[in-house]
Amino acid sequence: MCTFVHTRSVARDRRLPVPHCLQPRRSPTLTDRAVRRRRRALYLFFFLNGIAMSSWITRTPDVRDRLDVSTGQMGLVLFGLSVGSMAGILCSGRLVSRFGTRPVTALATLFVIASVVIVGAGSALGSASLVTAGLCVFGVGVGSGEVAINVDGADVERITGTAVLPTLHGCFSLGTVIGGLAGMAATATAFPAHWHLLAVAAVTAAIFGYAIGAVPAGTGVRATPPASDAARPAGPKVWKDRRLLMIGAIVLAMALAEGAANDWLPLLMVDGHGLDAAVGSLVFVGFAAAMTLGRFGGAFFLRRYGRATVVRASAVSGAIGLCLVIFSDNAVVAAAAVLFWGLGASLGFPVALSAAGDSGPDETARVSLVATIGYIAFLVGPPTLGFLGDHYGLRPAMIVVLAFVATAVLAAPAAGTRASHHRETGTGGAPVELAVDRPGQRVEG
Repeated sequence: MCTFVHTRSVARDRRLPVPHCLQPRRSPTLTDRAVRRRRRALYLFFFLNGIAMSSWITRTPDVRDRLDVSTGQMGLVLFGLSVGSMAGILCSGRLVSRFGTRPVTALATLFVIASVVIVGAGSALGSASLVTAGLCVFGVGVGSGEVAINVDGADVERITGTAVLPTLHGCFSLGTVIGGLAGMAATATAFPAHWHLLAVAAVTAAIFGYAIGAVPAGTGVRATPPASDAARPAGPKVWKDRRLLMIGAIVLAMALAEGAANDWLPLLMVDGHGLDAAVGSLVFVGFAAAMTLGRFGGAFFLRRYGRATVVRASAVSGAIGLCLVIFSDNAVVAAAAVLFWGLGASLGFPVALSAAGDSGPDETARVSLVATIGYIAFLVGPPTLGFLGDHYGLRPAMIVVLAFVATAVLAAPAAGTRASHHRETGTGGAPVELAVDRPGQRVEG
């Protein structure tokens, strides 16, 4: 016989009767513990990617010298990363919809680990083609894992009612700081890049083995796949959503700002401002630290001011930093301005992804679309900036990035307008509502 108990709804003063026999049999304590472990695992996956990426970035001056290539040729090497990223991002939405986030995340992370080994081998052998192939594999891993981990993170946001994605991306930035510090130390001591990258592969493999077990199966899988193309409602329609396309424009601009620093900042400081390789790596660590600070502190500003204001302020900060890096001839001023650049680039991407997932039905398709638009920046950015840098210098080439960041100021309102308030079922069977873009409202977890 069923007895009725009360569970908390979104409106705290209302009580909804729920049949006891229909409630989950799991202990709420165990469920909460599983959610916390899942969230920690997602943080570790982004942390892992950050370590892997910054380890490669901080060694770019050394790798370029080992490969004996020009700035333009280095842009073509980096194009392998762009091609892989785009291939991964284009496949990830369908893979997540069919298999769920866990297998996609696992395979993507294994690609990242393998790519670090390949890049290290290419550096040891002085093979530009092998380094390009390794960066392509890295791009496939990061690109395919991007949608999967963000969809999982958005699901945790709905379950807990707290903003998770900024902190999730903050863990990526924290990983870049730690990996960047290790890379700077390795550069300063002339430690061979291939041995450094092999050690990074071992560390990231250990993190992967610990974290993968906490990611549940089935997240992101469509419950009832449509029988025909005519019955497929969400996929094609998201391309017609004007607000979603504006969010995509924000992601495009801020991804270009972040990607330009990831690809070129050490070389920009070495070639454009006359710093040595170790100091150039240190400047990149400063950029990554500013990104980390912005992302970990982002939840406070989102609660207080809302998404649109945060995105606009981020774009303004990024533009100020880029202006000083491009137009100031003082290397100290340029290095300090990188902090504004990092703070500006920190929240645009994760906040826009969160806004995309919250903008309507079929979250996987929406996040996939916006992430795909963002990855266009990673596709065209390296070769374009490399070409411009070869002909005009890396500092003038960054004017392109500055122009895109300026457009994010105009597109910012799209990130703050909610299409609808939709509720999902939380861990205890009660609906919860995400409220990260309403100024002045406290979000409790």
